Amino acid sequence: MDLSNTIHPDSDQLDAVDLAAGPRTFTIAAVRQGNAEQPVQVDLAEFPRPWRPGKSMRRVLVALWGADGSQYVGRRVRLYCDERVQFGGMAVGGTRVAAMSHIGGKKRSVPLLVSRGKSAMFTVEPLPDDVEPTAPEPTADEVAEITDRDELRRIWQAASPEIRALVEARNAELKAADGATGGEES
Repeated sequence: MDLSNTIHPDSDQLDAVDLAAGPRTFTIAAVRQGNAEQPVQVDLAEFPRPWRPGKSMRRVLVALWGADGSQYVGRRVRLYCDERVQFGGMAVGGTRVAAMSHIGGKKRSVPLLVSRGKSAMFTVEPLPDDVEPTAPEPTADEVAEITDRDELRRIWQAASPEIRALVEARNAELKAADGATGGEES
């Protein structure tokens, strides 16, 4: 039994654990009002759940892109899991910005509070402003209809952990079907 599809967070947002395998670059699809606790929701074209940046990362966004969130649409951001992020005095990990498009093609630094009365510079790397748009990830139904293993492999290479699990399950189904019918094993 493949357990990978059972370990994804039961969450309605992008979590730091979703980036544990390494940084990922996303295109911003929309910026929406959240609630009092998490006032900003950033919809990502390449991920099924919104990113809800904490106050420090909102300060980075405003410092480098301005306060008008509607201007963020189409811009790109690379996010990573920073295991040093603390909450309540404990290192719990958090989502941080590694790089952004539309910052003038050079590294930019923003002063952030790191603890009470103490600040430090937070550096953001540049991403190219103009890139070919990436296609959104396939839905579960679309993955279930794929019969071409090369196509599954291409999707898996660029997919989020959730879609990778679906692709792996679909590939296993195709292998089992090939074995049942005496088809080619790969």
